[in-house]
Amino acid sequence: MFLKGIVLLVGFVCLIKGADFFVDGSAALAAIFRVPGLVIGLTIVALGTSLPELAVSVSAAMQGSNEIALSNVVGSNVFNLLVVLGSCALLHGVPVESTILKRDFPVAIGSTIFVLFATSSAALFGGLFFSSPMTANAGMVNRFTGLLLIVCFLVYMIGLVVHAGKHPAEENQTAAVPGWKCLLLILAGLILVVAGGKAVVYGAREIAKAFGMSETLIGLTIVAAGTSLPELVTSVVAVRKQETGLAVGNAIGSNIFNLMFILGVSALIHPVAVNMASVYDMLILIAVTVLTMIFAIRGKSLNRMEGFFMMLLYGLDVAFAIVR
Repeated sequence: MFLKGIVLLVGFVCLIKGADFFVDGSAALAAIFRVPGLVIGLTIVALGTSLPELAVSVSAAMQGSNEIALSNVVGSNVFNLLVVLGSCALLHGVPVESTILKRDFPVAIGSTIFVLFATSSAALFGGLFFSSPMTANAGMVNRFTGLLLIVCFLVYMIGLVVHAGKHPAEENQTAAVPGWKCLLLILAGLILVVAGGKAVVYGAREIAKAFGMSETLIGLTIVAAGTSLPELVTSVVAVRKQETGLAVGNAIGSNIFNLMFILGVSALIHPVAVNMASVYDMLILIAVTVLTMIFAIRGKSLNRMEGFFMMLLYGLDVAFAIVR
């Protein structure tokens, strides 16, 4: 038990220090290339912090047991919105740029709706309104749908790059950091964040087992949240360093990356089965994304009260997942 506690502690230290490096390097890189922090958050930081989700989903797909691919993606996306952004809002009011409201939130909502209707339209108008078991088959994310998701993701990324080129950020003092040092900080931070996340998940899982928690409960809580720890710690550290654009971009960008790229790649490797539980989860994800967007539109920011409400909603969502 003592050794597992040490692993857990070391994991948290790696997460926090790695996030420090990652945010500093990303902010400095944005300054050098005069790219807004929001764009860096939506691209480099979002892709980097989503590596755990990519590893879990692709590994499951390669083993042919990739029902976990969709639940991993949807669960992580709900966590990113309610816990990552909720924690940032609780820590410090988070301003949300109009660009992310007009472009990135609609992309996140639209891609979720597309996956839902492309895979589960029959279930939406059939099993959803009748007493179907949660494990009943509701549809499939086939290879063609996966390819469409990847193509849409590439178009979205190209759009970000073009927009960044047309709207360069103003120069600031952070640009004094050499380019090689930025890349070194990003790489070192990414390694520490991913390794720290794995250590935290392992330590927490083993300690939970020692206290008699079931594998199902551990999977629904510790492991699901564990793959999103990089997003959580990186965004919280970014807010503390006043890099709010990077923090919001990380959360929303990770959601888009998870749904379009990770799910798309998983489906290309092996079609992803969709059960009724996943249909409910996608509906919850759409509702949560719309709610977060409404909160952000109201005052062009997320305040502490909204952050508290978002955290409360996540607790209710986990309770619903356990009860069902």
